[in-house]
Amino acid sequence: MQHSTDNNQTVSQRIAQTLQLLQDNLTLQRRVVRAGDRIYQSGDSFACLHVLHSGFIKMVNLAADGREQVVSLHFKGDWLGFDGIANGRYGCDAVAMDTGEVWSIRYDELLQACTRQPALLGVLHEAMSREIGRDRDSMMSLCTLPADARVADFLRNWAEALAARGLRTDQITLRMTRAEIGNYLGMTLETVSRALSRLARGDMIRFSEKGRRDIEIPHVGALSAFVQRSAAPAAAMH
Repeated sequence: MQHSTDNNQTVSQRIAQTLQLLQDNLTLQRRVVRAGDRIYQSGDSFACLHVLHSGFIKMVNLAADGREQVVSLHFKGDWLGFDGIANGRYGCDAVAMDTGEVWSIRYDELLQACTRQPALLGVLHEAMSREIGRDRDSMMSLCTLPADARVADFLRNWAEALAARGLRTDQITLRMTRAEIGNYLGMTLETVSRALSRLARGDMIRFSEKGRRDIEIPHVGALSAFVQRSAAPAAAMH
């Protein structure tokens, strides 16, 4: 528990230091966003990277059949827009899931500032590395975990992201519908609902009386242990 607390403090400090470094060295365009607002859309010309100062963002792609596909989730301190660097256009829609604030930074100004302040370059590289790591972990979860464990892993990651930012995790408000969670995890709405019900019967989560998106998590560690147990048979097969 102490290690987890120390790690959360480190993440919270890193985010605070990054935001301060950006404020001190760059011209920031600040924008308040509300649920449903798009920070940018797929195909828009790339000019800026964006940092989430508060709130929650989902990245959405258009599938071949025309449906929206949620491909990643972002929290305070996360960077948005790296996919636009290579081709000069953003590859996804960045959509706000809640009221929050986004800081936009012109990419050309950021590169110039990195030559004057090497710490900025380190921050940029770390952010890129973390995104690569998250994408890898998400793919591993989709490929190796059964449905219940996939949902448990989703809840654990959400809770841990909140904890790392100094927010409570014993009761969380999911900013996504059951259908959106299923979309993100490659599952049907019914499968998500059944998985949540089984996790509740195992007392790993509890449904709050406040609403369908409010979930109580008595012990995040219990979700982690469940995911690890579920992953073990797949690892043994490989």
